[in-house]
Amino acid sequence: MDFDLARGIEILERTPRVVRALVADLPPAWTAGSEGPETFSAFDNVGHLIDGEETDWIPRARIILAQAPGAGRRFEPYDRFRHRRISAGKSLADLLDRFSSLRADNITTLRGFRLTTAQMALTGEHPELGTVTLAQLLATWVVHDLGHIAQISRVMAKQFGGAVGPWRAYLPILTR
Repeated sequence: MDFDLARGIEILERTPRVVRALVADLPPAWTAGSEGPETFSAFDNVGHLIDGEETDWIPRARIILAQAPGAGRRFEPYDRFRHRRISAGKSLADLLDRFSSLRADNITTLRGFRLTTAQMALTGEHPELGTVTLAQLLATWVVHDLGHIAQISRVMAKQFGGAVGPWRAYLPILTR
Protein backbone atom coordinates (compact mmCIF):
# COMPACT_ATOMS: atom_id res chain seq x y z
CA MET A 1 0.00 0.00 0.00
CA ASP A 2 1.22 3.48 -0.83
CA PHE A 3 1.41 6.04 1.93
CA ASP A 4 -1.75 8.08 2.37
CA LEU A 5 -1.13 11.25 4.39
CA ALA A 6 -4.74 11.62 5.58
CA ARG A 7 -4.71 8.04 6.90
CA GLY A 8 -1.34 8.64 8.53
CA ILE A 9 -2.59 11.75 10.29
CA GLU A 10 -5.48 9.69 11.71
CA ILE A 11 -2.90 7.72 13.70
CA LEU A 12 -0.54 10.62 14.46
CA GLU A 13 -3.40 12.62 15.99
CA ARG A 14 -4.46 9.74 18.24
CA THR A 15 -1.07 8.67 19.55
CA PRO A 16 -0.87 11.16 22.46
CA ARG A 17 -4.35 10.11 23.66
CA VAL A 18 -3.54 6.42 23.33
CA VAL A 19 -0.26 6.75 25.21
CA ARG A 20 -1.94 8.86 27.90
CA ALA A 21 -4.67 6.22 28.28
CA LEU A 22 -2.04 3.51 28.73
CA VAL A 23 0.18 5.19 31.30
CA ALA A 24 -1.33 8.31 32.90
CA ASP A 25 -1.67 8.15 36.68
CA LEU A 26 0.05 4.79 36.96
CA PRO A 27 2.71 4.38 39.64
CA PRO A 28 6.38 4.06 38.63
CA ALA A 29 6.14 0.32 39.25
CA TRP A 30 4.30 0.22 35.91
CA THR A 31 6.00 3.03 34.03
CA ALA A 32 9.67 2.67 35.02
CA GLY A 33 10.21 -0.98 34.11
CA SER A 34 12.14 -1.85 30.94
CA GLU A 35 13.36 -4.93 29.12
CA GLY A 36 16.98 -4.34 30.14
CA PRO A 37 19.90 -2.08 29.27
CA GLU A 38 19.52 0.09 26.17
CA THR A 39 15.72 -0.45 26.18
CA PHE A 40 12.87 1.93 26.98
CA SER A 41 10.41 1.99 29.84
CA ALA A 42 6.97 3.54 29.32
CA PHE A 43 8.40 6.77 30.78
CA ASP A 44 11.35 6.61 28.36
CA ASN A 45 8.99 6.01 25.44
CA VAL A 46 7.13 9.24 26.14
CA GLY A 47 10.40 11.17 26.39
CA HIS A 48 11.59 9.57 23.16
CA LEU A 49 8.37 10.52 21.38
CA ILE A 50 8.84 14.12 22.58
CA ASP A 51 12.37 14.15 21.24
CA GLY A 52 11.12 12.98 17.86
CA GLU A 53 8.61 15.81 17.80
CA GLU A 54 11.36 18.33 18.53
CA THR A 55 14.24 17.03 16.44
CA ASP A 56 13.11 14.46 13.90
CA TRP A 57 9.88 14.38 11.90
CA ILE A 58 8.99 17.99 11.11
CA PRO A 59 12.60 19.26 11.10
CA ARG A 60 13.53 16.56 8.59
CA ALA A 61 10.42 17.24 6.51
CA ARG A 62 11.49 20.90 6.34
CA ILE A 63 14.95 19.86 5.15
CA ILE A 64 13.38 17.80 2.38
CA LEU A 65 10.93 20.53 1.40
CA ALA A 66 13.63 23.24 1.26
CA GLN A 67 15.13 21.77 -1.96
CA ALA A 68 16.66 25.16 -2.73
CA PRO A 69 19.89 25.24 -4.74
CA GLY A 70 22.74 24.79 -2.32
CA ALA A 71 20.44 23.81 0.55
CA GLY A 72 21.71 20.85 2.51
CA ARG A 73 19.43 17.85 2.31
CA ARG A 74 21.38 15.76 4.82
CA PHE A 75 19.71 15.04 8.15
CA GLU A 76 21.51 15.44 11.45
CA PRO A 77 22.18 12.08 13.12
CA TYR A 78 19.46 11.18 15.62
CA ASP A 79 20.42 10.47 19.23
CA ARG A 80 17.86 7.89 20.32
CA PHE A 81 18.83 8.34 23.97
CA ARG A 82 18.76 12.16 24.07
CA HIS A 83 15.38 11.96 25.78
CA ARG A 84 17.04 10.69 28.95
CA ARG A 85 18.77 14.05 29.45
CA ILE A 86 15.72 16.16 28.62
CA SER A 87 13.28 14.01 30.65
CA ALA A 88 15.41 13.83 33.80
CA GLY A 89 13.60 15.27 36.78
CA LYS A 90 10.26 15.62 34.98
CA SER A 91 7.05 13.86 35.89
CA LEU A 92 5.27 11.53 33.51
CA ALA A 93 2.27 13.87 33.60
CA ASP A 94 4.49 16.74 32.44
CA LEU A 95 5.91 14.61 29.63
CA LEU A 96 2.45 13.52 28.48
CA ASP A 97 1.31 17.15 28.39
CA ARG A 98 4.43 18.20 26.47
CA PHE A 99 4.00 15.39 23.96
CA SER A 100 0.36 16.27 23.36
CA SER A 101 1.19 19.94 22.83
CA LEU A 102 4.12 19.29 20.49
CA ARG A 103 2.18 16.73 18.47
CA ALA A 104 -0.78 19.09 18.02
CA ASP A 105 1.60 21.80 16.79
CA ASN A 106 3.35 19.38 14.44
CA ILE A 107 0.08 18.12 12.97
CA THR A 108 -0.91 21.74 12.32
CA THR A 109 2.45 22.30 10.63
CA LEU A 110 2.11 19.10 8.60
CA ARG A 111 -1.35 20.06 7.38
CA GLY A 112 -0.08 23.56 6.62
CA PHE A 113 2.48 22.16 4.19
CA ARG A 114 -0.44 21.19 1.88
CA LEU A 115 1.76 18.52 0.38
CA THR A 116 1.48 17.57 -3.27
CA THR A 117 2.31 14.24 -4.82
CA ALA A 118 5.46 15.81 -6.28
CA GLN A 119 6.56 17.05 -2.86
CA MET A 120 5.99 13.61 -1.32
CA ALA A 121 8.58 12.29 -3.79
CA LEU A 122 11.24 14.86 -2.80
CA THR A 123 14.28 13.39 -1.08
CA GLY A 124 16.61 13.97 1.81
CA GLU A 125 19.75 12.18 2.94
CA HIS A 126 19.59 10.06 6.07
CA PRO A 127 23.05 9.66 7.68
CA GLU A 128 22.75 5.85 7.75
CA LEU A 129 20.03 4.93 5.25
CA GLY A 130 20.95 7.23 2.37
CA THR A 131 18.32 8.76 0.11
CA VAL A 132 14.78 8.76 1.51
CA THR A 133 11.58 10.40 0.29
CA LEU A 134 9.26 12.65 2.22
CA ALA A 135 6.54 10.00 1.89
CA GLN A 136 8.88 7.43 3.46
CA LEU A 137 9.72 9.80 6.31
CA LEU A 138 6.05 10.47 7.05
CA ALA A 139 5.09 6.79 6.79
CA THR A 140 7.92 5.99 9.19
CA TRP A 141 6.56 8.56 11.65
CA VAL A 142 3.22 6.70 11.72
CA VAL A 143 4.80 3.26 12.05
CA HIS A 144 7.22 4.60 14.69
CA ASP A 145 4.25 5.75 16.78
CA LEU A 146 2.55 2.37 16.50
CA GLY A 147 5.81 0.63 17.36
CA HIS A 148 6.18 2.62 20.56
CA ILE A 149 2.57 2.01 21.55
CA ALA A 150 3.27 -1.72 21.10
CA GLN A 151 6.54 -1.38 23.02
CA ILE A 152 4.83 0.32 25.97
CA SER A 153 2.25 -2.47 26.07
CA ARG A 154 4.90 -5.19 25.75
CA VAL A 155 7.11 -3.77 28.51
CA MET A 156 4.14 -3.45 30.83
CA ALA A 157 2.89 -6.97 30.01
CA LYS A 158 6.29 -8.47 30.77
CA GLN A 159 6.02 -7.22 34.34
CA PHE A 160 3.48 -9.99 34.95
CA GLY A 161 5.21 -12.43 32.60
CA GLY A 162 6.34 -14.71 35.37
CA ALA A 163 2.92 -14.70 37.02
CA VAL A 164 0.90 -16.09 34.11
CA GLY A 165 2.16 -19.62 34.53
CA PRO A 166 1.37 -21.99 31.66
CA TRP A 167 -0.64 -19.33 29.78
CA ARG A 168 2.72 -17.91 28.69
CA ALA A 169 2.50 -20.27 25.70
CA TYR A 170 -0.55 -18.34 24.49
CA LEU A 171 0.84 -14.86 25.09
CA PRO A 172 3.33 -13.94 22.34
CA ILE A 173 3.63 -10.41 23.79
CA LEU A 174 5.77 -12.02 26.51
CA THR A 175 8.20 -13.77 24.17
CA ARG A 176 9.00 -10.99 21.70
